[in-house]
Amino acid sequence: MDSSKVGIYLNAKDAKVVRITSPYWIPEAPAWVLLTSEPNASLLTVRQTIKDKKLMRDPSHVVWGSIPVKQ
Repeated sequence: MDSSKVGIYLNAKDAKVVRITSPYWIPEAPAWVLLTSEPNASLLTVRQTIKDKKLMRDPSHVVWGSIPVKQ
């Protein structure tokens, strides 16, 4: 797997973040933005990153999401 794809991604429209640690599902732009390549970052850290990068007006609403199930 390309290690540059590992990390935490944001979907600002849905106010959700997902943790990617395997090639099972890689979020695609433009809906998803890689926030950090540190997959173990806390939600508090992730929200601060969103605020610092001005990706959302109010990152306090961001929650953990889940990756889609492949069928």
